[in-house]
Amino acid sequence: QGQLVESGGGLVQTGGSLRLSCVASGSIFRIDTMGWYRQAPGKERELVARISRAGNTNYADSVKGRFTISRDNAKNTVYLQMNSLKPEDTAVYYCSSDTAFGSSWGQGTQVTVSS
Repeated sequence: QGQLVESGGGLVQTGGSLRLSCVASGSIFRIDTMGWYRQAPGKERELVARISRAGNTNYADSVKGRFTISRDNAKNTVYLQMNSLKPEDTAVYYCSSDTAFGSSWGQGTQVTVSS
C-alpha cells in the first residue's frame, strides 16, 4: 500500500499557525482520498479533514474556518494549513491515503499548542 511520511509538526503558541505535509510513496495504485486525522491523549482518533482526488473537501466542525486541506496529485502530497491554533488542537496528527485496495497511515507528527 505504500508509505506515508508526515512533517511540519511542532510547538506553537495559541493563535499561531503550522503547515503539515504528507508525502505518499511506493504504492503502485492510484491514490484516491487523502486525509488528516488526530489523536489526543486519552481520546480516540478523529477525522480532521479529507480531500478527494478531484479536490472535494470536508472538515470536522471543530476546525472549519481555521484549517485548510489541499493536495498535489502529481507529487502524491497532501497538506494541512492550520491557523488560529488552540490548545485543544494539541494531538498527534496522522496522514492517511486510500486506494481501491486499502488504506495506509503515516507514523504521525506531534502538534502542541501552548496556552
